[in-house]
Amino acid sequence: MTDKQPSRRMVAFSVSFYITTALVMVFVNKWVLNSVDLPFSLLWFQVTFAVILLHISAAFGLFKLPIIQKDICVGLWPLILINVLGLSFNTVCLQYVDASFYQVARALVLPFTVLFSYMFLQQKSSSMILLSCFTVCVGFFVGVSSERLTISMLGVMFGICSSISTALHAIIIKKSLDVVKGDTMELVYYNNLLSAIVFLPIILLAGEQKDVFALFFDSDPTGLSDGKTNSSARTFFGFFGFLINVAGFLQIKVTSPVTHMISSAFRGVVQTILGALLFAEILTSGRVAGIFIILSGSCLYTWFKDQESKKMRKIEASGELEKGELNQDKKINLEGENNEKENV
Repeated sequence: MTDKQPSRRMVAFSVSFYITTALVMVFVNKWVLNSVDLPFSLLWFQVTFAVILLHISAAFGLFKLPIIQKDICVGLWPLILINVLGLSFNTVCLQYVDASFYQVARALVLPFTVLFSYMFLQQKSSSMILLSCFTVCVGFFVGVSSERLTISMLGVMFGICSSISTALHAIIIKKSLDVVKGDTMELVYYNNLLSAIVFLPIILLAGEQKDVFALFFDSDPTGLSDGKTNSSARTFFGFFGFLINVAGFLQIKVTSPVTHMISSAFRGVVQTILGALLFAEILTSGRVAGIFIILSGSCLYTWFKDQESKKMRKIEASGELEKGELNQDKKINLEGENNEKENV
């Protein structure tokens, strides 16, 4: 018996929800990071605020808090590790590069997704899929080489690390859902609670602890205009951090890692345009060319993948038909043998 497939409406909602919340989150991150140099403390606040919101939801009967179990925590450690690394790389990368260049810096998500699918899921790719990945890589190098004198190469390195963690994240979430028996909200709760715990020693190692109390309690700690603005920024940051958690898990649950990657690519285009408009960033010809090549490779990948899926469905359908015909022939032969026995 096959699992019930999500409706088209649910798939469309999950993808739209993810793209919208991700876009808002990037620009909120960029705005806050332009004002304060505490990336890990802000990430800790983001996941902690998400836990608080879940407890409030539970108090109103909207969500049932899970009982913390040791075996589930152990089973989710790969997800927690990759989530903390991914959030850290994403945020630090955004801190070092323009919002409009963020798409180029993290362009290698697709090639790494295909690579890890082969390494961990034993999914081989056709030559056309590999060609698509090569195209994306070309776009990445075009974009980076054209901007090498105007961007931070450290930011690009963090972007590559972010691509690796994003590719792994989409695969690991699928496996992690099995640990909590498919309960998305329970996975969100565990993910944020355990990530908040892991971020504490990272804050200490980064030396941000001296500024944490000022960030959360002073009226104007590090550049935000006043206490009211600072409080609103923290709340907005935490709220959308919570939403992007839910949106990411929901999209991957009802779609696939590939769809997750494609929607991320589309989000990157909109993000590039808005980054230029909101932060007055300059879109150079090399940056635009790199993004165009990256999107071309992503579109080719989507088209080739769709053609391969259709071909596989036809093969499976013909196989089921042949199996049905064989079973029918076997049934007829058995009936014939029974009739002969009765005649004898």
